[in-house]
Amino acid sequence: MYTKYSTTFLTIGLLALAGAGYAQADKDAPAQTEVWKPVPAVVTPGQTSTSAPSDAIVLFDGKNTSAWKGNDGGAVKWTVADGAMTIAGGTGQIITKEAFGDCQLHIEWRTPSEVKGDGQGRGNSGILLMGKYELQVLDSYNNPTYSNGQAASIYKQFMPLKNASRKPGEWQVYEVVFMAPRFNEDGTIKIPANITVIHNGVLVQNHATLFGSTEYIGIGKYVKHGDKESLTIQDHGNPVSYRNIWIRNL
Repeated sequence: MYTKYSTTFLTIGLLALAGAGYAQADKDAPAQTEVWKPVPAVVTPGQTSTSAPSDAIVLFDGKNTSAWKGNDGGAVKWTVADGAMTIAGGTGQIITKEAFGDCQLHIEWRTPSEVKGDGQGRGNSGILLMGKYELQVLDSYNNPTYSNGQAASIYKQFMPLKNASRKPGEWQVYEVVFMAPRFNEDGTIKIPANITVIHNGVLVQNHATLFGSTEYIGIGKYVKHGDKESLTIQDHGNPVSYRNIWIRNL
């Protein structure tokens, strides 16, 4: 059954076909639905399923933290060794020097193999898109806590669809597609942010529409900000490690 939305999308699709240069002479010809221009730009994929494609911005290649700055604007104080950077508890979050909006993000992370603490005190960190919208990092392998605060949750907003966590000490992968919010001129929200997350090959956030920025207490809300903002990785005091971080502007 058609709804007003499906009818609208059908209309938009037909207009797009007409605008894309489809043949009009013979509506029954196969060429009537062929698009030749524009031609998609060529991108060279990474050599592995997790390595950066040719149009990605590499944020951490295992060697240095030159793409980042500390919370105070100075040098990053986390440790870099064996191809990974590890949180030095109490040194503060790190922030990308470059700002991003709509993006595809690849990031790998590992909680300590030696388990200390429980709940939110076990392998806690977080990845904040635009510095405001947190994708939780936590050791959620046999570690009960509130569901919208476990690994792969959108912190205090959406629990993951599944718990795909690997054991402590094992590398884990997030593949993220994030669409930044759009604001009206008066600061009110026009289009909310949304996020899709794949955790270790498992879809855990499916185009989730965010309530607003991440809040520890209370419901998130939107406050107007730039079209592009820096990516932040949180220091929560636990020695969580990160490697192979790259991002693509969309």
